[in-house]
Amino acid sequence: MTLKDKKIVLGVSAGIAAYKAAELLRLMVREGADVFVAMSANAGQFVTPLTFQALSGHPVYSEVFGSAASASMEHIRAAEGADLLVVAPATANCVAKLANGHADDALSTLFLAFAGPAIVAPAMNDKMYANPAVQENIAKLKSRGVRIVEPETGELACGVVGMGRLADPLRIVEEVKKRLARAADLAGLRLLVTAGPTREPIDPVRYITNPSSGKMGYAIAGQARDRGAMVTLISGPTYLPKPDGIEFLPCQKASEMLDLTLARLPECDALVMTAAVGDFAPESVRKEKIKKSGEPLVLKLSPTPDILLEASKIKTRQYMVGFAAESQNLVQSALEKLRKKRLDLIVANDISAPGIGFQSDYNQVTIIAGESDIERLPLLPKTEVAGVILDRIKAGVRKG
Repeated sequence: MTLKDKKIVLGVSAGIAAYKAAELLRLMVREGADVFVAMSANAGQFVTPLTFQALSGHPVYSEVFGSAASASMEHIRAAEGADLLVVAPATANCVAKLANGHADDALSTLFLAFAGPAIVAPAMNDKMYANPAVQENIAKLKSRGVRIVEPETGELACGVVGMGRLADPLRIVEEVKKRLARAADLAGLRLLVTAGPTREPIDPVRYITNPSSGKMGYAIAGQARDRGAMVTLISGPTYLPKPDGIEFLPCQKASEMLDLTLARLPECDALVMTAAVGDFAPESVRKEKIKKSGEPLVLKLSPTPDILLEASKIKTRQYMVGFAAESQNLVQSALEKLRKKRLDLIVANDISAPGIGFQSDYNQVTIIAGESDIERLPLLPKTEVAGVILDRIKAGVRKG
């Protein structure tokens, strides 16, 4: 694809690699893009705003206050309708600001206010890049769906050879094209996603639940929305913020999630059941708080409804994706669920492995569509796992 008629914001931070941002800007303009530039407070020490203004044909946003460009706000209004925000280079300080919501200059303020997809290309000293604090900030950005264009290994400004050199501008342009190509590839798709845990009450103050954070389901819902899908998210109780641009249906109990899922299933094209639905619920709920008496408390539990199984009974054309959290016999257990519940795809993850699955921003999953279609993914941010799953859904819906 070309970048013809695409509106792109280019963010430039204060690193020696800022001179390469001028080349990146030139390449995007040559491809037909309309590019607006925002600069960090000190980026002008390396390349002047006038250079970027001449190459882009637009005023440069380099000061929050005190300039004609900032006073007119025309560039900010243009940025609000932009298709993509690209930050290149992103220094260690810039990455920290973007990851932690700091807004003390033109670039960080614009990034925080921008609601569209973003690409960040770090560039810094190799030891700075390897620093755990920097890697943690990069991981935060990845977990929010920001595409990171990793730096290259080469000679750095400090004279050493190491990883930290800004990615080649041609490579960044290719990433821009890829991201924009996916921006509306799910347009027209109606996606139903379930997420989070369920809670089954014992008495007015106690309940049975599990440690699911809902992050995987929210990542799928957010990525699908950004790719043009119409998304309904049915969520058990989580601490995650309600996502914008998505129909949000909260619930507590497994029975409530079942009712919502079955009610919305007929109108959707695909169901992604990421929710960690509790397997058991108390047979009866005490109306008053159970007093501690020193004696053992015995609870009689009954199985909760199997939402995926019930959904499969009324399934017509829907592409159905299940999740299997297993601690042993991962693939075999997932295949059994795939067949039993008439699923098109199942995503299995090993909950016994440390640092992945529940509560984590990362996951390592195996995607299974049958005995001859098993894809094992490496450890990835859940946003990237979401992208792979959505690619499979897109292919499956079109095939169907």
